[in-house]
Amino acid sequence: MASGNRLTPRQKMINLMYIVFLAMVALNVSSDVLNGFKQVEDSLAKSNAGIMSKNQKLYAELGQLKESNPEKATVWYEKAVGVRSMTDSLYNYIEYIKESIVKNADGKDGDVNKIQRRDNIEATNFIMLSPAVGEGRKLCNAIDEYREAVNGLVSARESQVINSWLSTELPENAISDGKTWQSSMFENVPVSAAITVLTKLQGDIRNAEGEVLGVLKSGVDEGDLRVNRINAFVIPSSRNVMRGSKYSAQIVLAAIDSTQTPDVFVNGKKLEGQVNGYYETVAGSVGTQKLEGYIEVPLPDGSREQLPFATSYVVSEPSATVSNTMMNVMYAGIDNPISISVPGIPLSQMNASMTNGSLTRNGNGWTAKPAKVGQESVITVTAQSEGRSVTVANTAFRIRQLPDPMPYIAYNDDKGTSKKYKGGAPFSKAYLLKSDGISAAIDDDLLNVNFRVLGFEMVFFDSMGNALPEVSEGASFSQRQKEALRRLSRGKRFYISRVRAVGPDGIERTLSPIEVIVN
Repeated sequence: MASGNRLTPRQKMINLMYIVFLAMVALNVSSDVLNGFKQVEDSLAKSNAGIMSKNQKLYAELGQLKESNPEKATVWYEKAVGVRSMTDSLYNYIEYIKESIVKNADGKDGDVNKIQRRDNIEATNFIMLSPAVGEGRKLCNAIDEYREAVNGLVSARESQVINSWLSTELPENAISDGKTWQSSMFENVPVSAAITVLTKLQGDIRNAEGEVLGVLKSGVDEGDLRVNRINAFVIPSSRNVMRGSKYSAQIVLAAIDSTQTPDVFVNGKKLEGQVNGYYETVAGSVGTQKLEGYIEVPLPDGSREQLPFATSYVVSEPSATVSNTMMNVMYAGIDNPISISVPGIPLSQMNASMTNGSLTRNGNGWTAKPAKVGQESVITVTAQSEGRSVTVANTAFRIRQLPDPMPYIAYNDDKGTSKKYKGGAPFSKAYLLKSDGISAAIDDDLLNVNFRVLGFEMVFFDSMGNALPEVSEGASFSQRQKEALRRLSRGKRFYISRVRAVGPDGIERTLSPIEVIVN
């Protein structure tokens, strides 16, 4: 629970003035504007004092809780002490930075409350941004460390609020300009404005401290049970039950008296010998089954009150869902992903087997690898129910041979992107000469299977139209083929034919030819 240190209307007005003044720093501001910074800084200082007072009250309340209930409150009080130490350390460090800036501007006797050279820019730049001092970078790191530390003590809701107060992130345009958090906050900022910025940051830190303290204080009461009404609940083990198995549920009160056991009536009959309202019955007919009754509770005056309850559960025939995530058939020689599920049964209590191939579990799914083409593969699914194995599905799949792949020339375009040329369109001679040979694969968005090319033939034509075949050396272009490619001029065509390839199913096949048009 948050501490309640939200921004008041007065604080919102101060922050708005603060933003307006910062926006005017880039201009040649007058002494009146610098006096305005002093007014905003004074208002921020008063606001910070109020926040600190509220936080001190929270520390005192946590201390009182520790004294009255040390077993519950000590751990939260100790966390609060750690928050106070971190917050005071960061707060005092910022106060030291303010004093350093003022003394650099006004001399060793400079006073934060009586700044003389309020328009001095060099002092802020030197203390916060110079490599010799670099307090701005150190401050940014200190804020990040503090924010991460306190966020570890609160929930996401409070963490979001704290991050809004103590963010050191920059917009993308500032990052692209090479700015850092410290340069965006303090570069070329006059002393008066810099002190105002740092005072506001001190207030944000105190606000974050109060947010954390509110959460720690509420944590003292965490786990206490507060009851203002009593209800009856039915807690079933499962609402989906297979025919022949058992339906079980707990019928309990939201709040109970451990010295007395209430009587439970289900469908007009009292549960005899029940413990904690445990109810069990055999699921008979299929469909939605209603379960209703009441719990009878003795009252202090000797009377008895009946608290009704009603629920339902579904009894279904033994079944399973078996789906091939690729298609409604399986292919021999490759891994086919299979999804198997049984309503109401966890994966750990299911098993499956397969004919004409092998079936193995793969995480939450299965992998089927059929053996022979033309024969069916039957997947049998069993589930454990009430200590026995029940067959819930027998699903048959047709086994097909992998389709023929498509031959192609693999190449990289001018951007280095891998592409495949499959013929029929003009193709750059430069790309052609850089390629190694011919590949083949099935890549139709349904299957993605690579094949191994065993050999191929390239058919060129001379000026008389005579065909000049050249045979490859495996999947790579032969030397004679490469020489023929170099002699080709723009607009010439040749054919890649008799491509022999073998896939993971071990079947060798001859692929369709492709026409290459040299560009």
